[in-house]
Amino acid sequence: MQATVQPPQSATWQVHIDRSMWVGGVRGLMLQALHPIAMRGVWQNSTFQTDPIGRLQRTADFVGVVTWGTADEADELGRKVRAIHRALRVKDPDTGRLHRVDEPELLLWVHCAEVFSYLEVARRSGLRLSDEQADRYLAEQRRSATYVGLHEEDVPGSVAEMEAYFADMRPQLKVTPEARGAVRFLLWPKLPHDMRFLRPGKPLYLPFGALCYYSLPRWARQMYGMLPEIPQPIVTAGLRSFRLAMNSLPEPLHDKSFQPSTRRMLAGARERLAAEGYDVGRGLAGLRDPRRWPAA
Repeated sequence: MQATVQPPQSATWQVHIDRSMWVGGVRGLMLQALHPIAMRGVWQNSTFQTDPIGRLQRTADFVGVVTWGTADEADELGRKVRAIHRALRVKDPDTGRLHRVDEPELLLWVHCAEVFSYLEVARRSGLRLSDEQADRYLAEQRRSATYVGLHEEDVPGSVAEMEAYFADMRPQLKVTPEARGAVRFLLWPKLPHDMRFLRPGKPLYLPFGALCYYSLPRWARQMYGMLPEIPQPIVTAGLRSFRLAMNSLPEPLHDKSFQPSTRRMLAGARERLAAEGYDVGRGLAGLRDPRRWPAA
């Protein structure tokens, strides 16, 4: 059994270990919010209104486990997530209809908005991935989709398939009051208690939130219309600068952004990989380098 769900040789490892994931994660939440039922499901069944950063941390925990956790850890987390979703309902105030949170259409939208945001932001921020690697990343993420209850064959597994999916979905999207509220929270969120050490630097969050917003597709920004447009080369430069700065942080310091359970899971991944002969002297990020892999 391999040490982690996604091994260092995977395209997923290249994307998920990159610090541009923070922008990709917030951008993904902003994109997800454009689906009226999916957004109302979050609004009615979570603490997003008061703790959007906590939701981002929980998403990071899920992504972390299905990337660096063991197969058993990922399976157990998947069972918990599916059980929670199975019990939740969302009421559409426009039709009065009650929806299950685990309807495949809703789960698929959330998955696609999330993983395609990770990929697009990472590449735009300067992560060098070939077109083949980008397709491989999305194909690998089909496995992650199964943990929330989707079937691999129903999930877009290439850039072309993902772009076609979003083109088909656009007529169903709209900016609800909940979506606007979500973006406002993400532009200036309330920091959770375990991140109180970041409060002195909170004014720096507004440029970060704006960077996430401006990284959205043009059609999504036009739908929201919440911030004035700026030249996209400036956005690209901002993404590259953010990635460079975040990737320069020592891994132990960066890991403080995660929940304790996520930090323990990452420590376990390092131990298992070291036992298999990987050189983890430069942390998990260092395993992008094939020279740190065990000899074949």
